[in-house]
Amino acid sequence: MSNEPTDTEPTHDEFTPDPSEVEYPSTLRITSLPAEQAQAAAVKRAEQWEQGEEVPHVVNFEDRARLRQLLTDRRMELLETVMEQPPESIRALAGRLDRDVHDVHDDLHLLAEYDIIHFEEDGRTKKPYVPYDTVRIEVEFGLPRGEESESAASA
Repeated sequence: MSNEPTDTEPTHDEFTPDPSEVEYPSTLRITSLPAEQAQAAAVKRAEQWEQGEEVPHVVNFEDRARLRQLLTDRRMELLETVMEQPPESIRALAGRLDRDVHDVHDDLHLLAEYDIIHFEEDGRTKKPYVPYDTVRIEVEFGLPRGEESESAASA
């Protein structure tokens, strides 16, 4: 079987828009909500988007432990550094953070899997960047609705 694209198969370049052509919202929200709440929130955002409102991109983790595994202190520092001053390369970022290049590379690519970090390719160099002005992390928990309980603080 040939790997040549046929008339009916789009090439990667045809299917994937150029990063400079993609319009990102100003905010990325990273949330930890149960599936039902996340789905309801997604429907609400879709309705807002259809009405022409800007809505944030959302990455949701149903399991808070997975969120904590992804957003370690080192990765948060890396993310903040990329947002404040986008580096010219992964190697330059590693130098700025005084970290091993391979570790920084792995962390960047892990964050890219969740569309938090993006890359601009410049020849053989990959420049990491965050296309959002704000990254908001939200973890919500509380008593289920309808259940009343006295808090220990009020006793």
